[in-house]
This record gives sequence, C-alpha cells and structure tokens, in this order.
Amino acid sequence: MKKKLNILLIEDNAIEVIKMERTILSLKLNHKITAVKSADEAFIILEQKEYFPDIILLDLNMPKISGIEFLSAFKSNDDLRHIPIVILTTSDFQKDREECYRIGIAGYILKPLKYKDYVKKIDVVLSYWCINEL
Repeated sequence: MKKKLNILLIEDNAIEVIKMERTILSLKLNHKITAVKSADEAFIILEQKEYFPDIILLDLNMPKISGIEFLSAFKSNDDLRHIPIVILTTSDFQKDREECYRIGIAGYILKPLKYKDYVKKIDVVLSYWCINEL
C-alpha cells in the first residue's frame, strides 16, 4: 500500500488545480492536496509549523513572485529546504530548467497537452515520492 502524501500545489490557474484533483481521484490515490494560487499564500501555509508537505508541485509562471523566485527563497530557509519540489510547468526553456536544478529542485515536469499523458506523468511522480524515504 502506498503511503498518503501531503501535497502542496502552487498553481495560479484554477483549471490546472481541478485537473490535478481529477487526476488524483482517477488514479484512486488518497493523497491530500493543498492548493494555493501564489507564492505568498504558500509561504503563509509553510510558516504554520504543524503543516509540512511531503512534496511541493510548483508552477513557474505565476503572478507577483515567479516560481524561480519562490524556489530561491524557499531553498534558503533551513527549516524548509529539505522538502522536495517538483516543477510542473509549460515552460520548456533550457534556461529555466538549468536555473531550477541549480537552485535545488527534485524534478522538472512539462505539462503535456493530452490529459492521458498528464495522468501518466503525475502517476509516475507521485508513485516515486510514495516509496522514497526522506
């Protein structure tokens, strides 16, 4: 049996949040998703010491504070930096990938256009983090 993950999804697009929730349901996974629309909201949640996600799924293209800016601030916090972050984005720029890996992400996933392909990618990512020992 796979362990239940606490997932923090940082995504400003409501359709993408619904797609993630639908994917979790279709895969019959019992993970808890906390979705926030901005990096500011994510930091507010992460400041609550009783909540630490097992994994963070982060979109790069966000208002105010970009995903890369969030990532830099997050990884400079000693209390948080151990939490794995997987980028889930439409950005296929090599520069973005290199910068994210330099800062310290756990993975970089391009959002595919087809829902079926999206489900497969999310299944693989979450399956890995269910068995990974942190």
